[in-house]
Amino acid sequence: MRALLAFTGSRGDAQPGILLARELRARGHSVTLALSPNLVEFADTLGIAAVGFGRDSAELLRTQHADRRFRSASPRQRVRAVLDLQRRGVAEAVRDLLDLAPGHDVVVTGMAGEEAAEKAARRVGVPLAAVHFFPIHPNRSVPVVPTAWGARIPGALNRRIWAGLRWARDAALAQPLAEFGIVEHPLRERVSIQAYDVDLFPGLAAELPARHPVTGFAVDADGFLGGRADPALGRWLDAGAAPIYVGFGSMTVDDPAALVAMLRAVCARRDRRLLLAAGWAGIAPLLSEEMAIVDQLDHAAVLPRCVAAVHHGGAGTTAAALRAGVPQVICSIQADQPYWGRALSRLGLAATARAADLDARALTTLLDRVADPDVVARAAAYASRFPEHGVARAADEVEALVPLTAPTPVFHHAGRRQ
Repeated sequence: MRALLAFTGSRGDAQPGILLARELRARGHSVTLALSPNLVEFADTLGIAAVGFGRDSAELLRTQHADRRFRSASPRQRVRAVLDLQRRGVAEAVRDLLDLAPGHDVVVTGMAGEEAAEKAARRVGVPLAAVHFFPIHPNRSVPVVPTAWGARIPGALNRRIWAGLRWARDAALAQPLAEFGIVEHPLRERVSIQAYDVDLFPGLAAELPARHPVTGFAVDADGFLGGRADPALGRWLDAGAAPIYVGFGSMTVDDPAALVAMLRAVCARRDRRLLLAAGWAGIAPLLSEEMAIVDQLDHAAVLPRCVAAVHHGGAGTTAAALRAGVPQVICSIQADQPYWGRALSRLGLAATARAADLDARALTTLLDRVADPDVVARAAAYASRFPEHGVARAADEVEALVPLTAPTPVFHHAGRRQ
């Protein structure tokens, strides 16, 4: 089987693609892994060769952060901002994928860039597998508005609103996709792999169609990439009591210095050390007795050694903290992050607030809540029942799209690095 894996977006979007590429290659398949250009080097550090496609995802996130409409009090302005953002980079992604797709037997993609990948799959007439890190299929069970009043929306209406949002997204992308006046084939087959713990959304499993298999894939993705251990961080962890972990992934921070000062003060008052993963926030690394600031780290190795995890609520970080059995404080910024905060809070596994409302007093209150022994016990119990082998199950779904008759020779795309 020759598979094209196209995963654009943030590091959290790319990690499942990297892991799936590694699994498929281990099974003897030929894989072209395509990522946002700024994440190709990240894949290389993990021993997985990749090629770039589309636009720099960090640049797109910076553009989003600078767009004031995302913080507007007007829902209409916020929706327009989201739709405008989704149009950016689509044409470039389609062009690159149309160049890469010929010669492959299947296209696999994530939630970001799904429409561009579908365009390429239709062009060459191959099946498509879309990995969903969040339940975007229209449903009754996930409140379309992640608030207390949103949970009171009748199920049938909730499903219609989800469907309407999907229609709006399709309409927004129609123009950039329409410029590619090419002959397309019907998709031979399509599957949407549900790569999250479906039990976080009671009732959802019964609503998912047959071609939306649940694998728990993202549960594995953030923790099993491996990578290089940081000996200095290991020694720092060994040198004292369990720290409070803080990380905002690929999110941009307005005032990094003020954030660090606030976090340091809150941790000091709790007599806890601070472990800060800077991600894309532009905070310089530092190692002192009471504080460690690193660019990135292995969640699977580090989070079990922390007393709490404060983060933005990205799907991968949320899943990694759940697997580690650590109580969470989710400070959501955008996209699916508020949904994870609400879901975990409802189950007594986390406390949540908007990142925009976060200050020393608010963070102290949130940390007090998750330090409750009942929350700590629930988090540990939830970790013990996490699904296993999610990556393998996702690879099984991809393989099922392509009938195999014999081992496939290694495929190299002309002019591209495999």
